[in-house]
Amino acid sequence: MSTKELLAQFHEIATNPAKVKADYLAKGRKIVLTTYYTPEELIHSMGIVPMAAYGADIQLNEAKKYFPTFICSVLQSILELGMRGTYDGVSAIVIPSLCDSLKCLGENWKYAVPSIPFIPMTYPQNRKPAYGKEFTKAGYERVKEDLIKATGLSFDEEKLKESIKIYNEHNAVMREFSKVAAKHPELSAQDRSDVFKSAGFILKEEHTAMVKELLASLEKDTPQGEKTKVYVSGILADAPAFLEIFDENGLMIAADDIFTQSRLYRTDCITDNEDSAMDALAAKFSAMDNCSLLYDVDKKRVQMIVDEAKAADAKGVILVLTKFCDPEEFDNPLIKKACDAAGLPCIVVEVDRQMENFEQARTMIETFKDLL
Repeated sequence: MSTKELLAQFHEIATNPAKVKADYLAKGRKIVLTTYYTPEELIHSMGIVPMAAYGADIQLNEAKKYFPTFICSVLQSILELGMRGTYDGVSAIVIPSLCDSLKCLGENWKYAVPSIPFIPMTYPQNRKPAYGKEFTKAGYERVKEDLIKATGLSFDEEKLKESIKIYNEHNAVMREFSKVAAKHPELSAQDRSDVFKSAGFILKEEHTAMVKELLASLEKDTPQGEKTKVYVSGILADAPAFLEIFDENGLMIAADDIFTQSRLYRTDCITDNEDSAMDALAAKFSAMDNCSLLYDVDKKRVQMIVDEAKAADAKGVILVLTKFCDPEEFDNPLIKKACDAAGLPCIVVEVDRQMENFEQARTMIETFKDLL
């Protein structure tokens, strides 16, 4: 299969998750919605299909009954989709308490979408000490019991170990894709986004096989064209109208710190030094760093972005700020300052799940390209 044909498959999955959901349900599979840092390996090990819920670019109507306007539109759109029936048929949704807005989403979900059970996951801020790991593990044990109740399926320690291997392999493949994609200017920003986004909607072993086939195809392809490399950071950047702006201006995402893209695949789960697979899963969360949603008094993410941008030979950094996302807003001034000090041009572009017109972003990125 050609690279073009493979990319078309990724695009179909990324843009039509409703069909993917219907196909899994038709096969008799249970589905559980996942959000930020949900213990997917645990869900997967129980024979459940973890399916990402990061909202959609839609107008918000019903969700406004539960949220004020000055709150993250990603979370508002998740609730909106739930209230519209888009997620009907799934067995549950797991929502962590990593920020104030996520806490509100979970509590509002219980009343707005009572047909789909809400499973909370409470993470500790101090996740690295032994007591933090124990707290995380206790949270996972609760999630496990809630999953059993919601789906009627059982848990097995050995199956969790198998799922961890599957997820580690997928992490490695996605890290490799990011590197290879940076060598192929002919790939559009939409192409790159589709490969990452589709990973949230199908089983990881299925996605790994698809990405491996794509990597093999790209290895045979001769890179075409030339683009200016940039580094992009943010929670998400998947709106087609927004991604078009990169290609219009000859910009190529050489590397990223986007939560729904590379940020998810940095940390593997290591089972060798842990008493159980559940301990290993808790240790994985403990080892995670460099994210606005994870407490870090030293803000190591700031320097990481500068270092990764330089390593990717990026000519500038674009911070895609999800409107009303407080954790990202707190980090962005520090990142901008560090980029300026390192001689890396940097701009902040604000996006919103309700945006239909990206002309302001287009003007900013066009100007940024001229500066580069």
